[in-house]
Amino acid sequence: MSKVALLAGAFVCAAGMAFADPKLVIDIAGEANGQVVINLRPDLAPGHVERVVTLAKEGAYDGVVFHRVIEGFMAQTGDVEFGKGEDLARAGMGGSALPDLKAEFTPAPFARGVVGAARSQNPDSANSQFFITFASAPFLDGQYTVFGEVESGMEVVDKIRRGAGQSGAVKNPDTMVKVTVQE
Repeated sequence: MSKVALLAGAFVCAAGMAFADPKLVIDIAGEANGQVVINLRPDLAPGHVERVVTLAKEGAYDGVVFHRVIEGFMAQTGDVEFGKGEDLARAGMGGSALPDLKAEFTPAPFARGVVGAARSQNPDSANSQFFITFASAPFLDGQYTVFGEVESGMEVVDKIRRGAGQSGAVKNPDTMVKVTVQE
């Protein structure tokens, strides 16, 4: 069970200390060279926010590529197991060593710039991977967990190298060079 709670609009950590909702700061290298700042939403998905914050603070996202990018839809990243180094051919098939997360579906819509948890067909299979939508994607509403939205740098997201075909597999993918948490 998650030790994160929402208290009067503040994020409460396991130690019980409240602070403003955290932000994920992503420095991207490649075709989309720049920085993206994501407002994390513990009010919508406390377990998913806690997971992303934990992995970012561990440096697990540093060097991970955007392995699946579909024009007009979304850019997916966050495979900390296979998303960097020699394992790029398997990018998108892994997660972290932490257990999968229970879905935290809400009525929050998948509008442009929304960040959602990537998962398999099992609703409770999200782990470390996430995606950012390029455009509204109402067919995802209530089916995937929303846990953030782009505050700044959407122009950088728009430049992320696109993949080929319906799979969106990317050759020479852009990379999250450094991912930090602002609290």
